[in-house]
Amino acid sequence: MAQLHVSLAAIGLAVLINMWLASRCIRLRLSDAVLHGDGGNPLLMRRMRAQANFVEYTPLALLLVLGLELSGHGGWPLALAAAVFLLARISHALGMDSEVANPLRQAGMALTFLPLLGLAIAALLAAFGLI
Repeated sequence: MAQLHVSLAAIGLAVLINMWLASRCIRLRLSDAVLHGDGGNPLLMRRMRAQANFVEYTPLALLLVLGLELSGHGGWPLALAAAVFLLARISHALGMDSEVANPLRQAGMALTFLPLLGLAIAALLAAFGLI
């Protein structure tokens, strides 16, 4: 059976990050007594979008990491790609707190796409036996 250390670590960390993102929304909901939606609170709206954005991108990255590891393409390059992706998602979420464009959000998006692109290319190469 394949060793799935990178996948399991990435999945575990992703769950913790998602819980952190949810808790940021929950704290604002409680402080502003918002039961549904964003209650007109711009910060809550941005934090909700940050969590939704995480949930939109992360499953694809985790599937790519798992698929590559299952196909025997694990190791430090895969771990590095997963780590950069997850750190980028944290950077993006923190950057979303600002009402104006800022380096954390911009770096978060750029560093989200780079590992995703690399993982997608690696998956295609692995699928066709080219790596």
